[in-house]
Amino acid sequence: MKVKPLNDRVLVQRTEELQVTKGGILIPDTAKEKPIEGKIIAVGPGKVNDSGVRVALHVKEGDKVLFGRYAGSEIKVEGQEYLMMREEDILAIIED
Repeated sequence: MKVKPLNDRVLVQRTEELQVTKGGILIPDTAKEKPIEGKIIAVGPGKVNDSGVRVALHVKEGDKVLFGRYAGSEIKVEGQEYLMMREEDILAIIED
């Protein structure tokens, strides 16, 4: 990956939303909402606290996470769409 987040930022790839409901109804593109879960692709080294000590992030590459609907900034890298956001914008880690 050519993008390395700085400080407490993470790079997230949204998971694909289902095209068809459980009942078999096809959802048109105009009715879809942006997914609020994704996979961590890259993490920064952590935030520097007031004492000058770098605090590591709670998330790591490969974690599945939930985030706010309008969290982060959308970026494109090598034709793929990602979200760059701060760790504080992540609401939860999804455990399998």
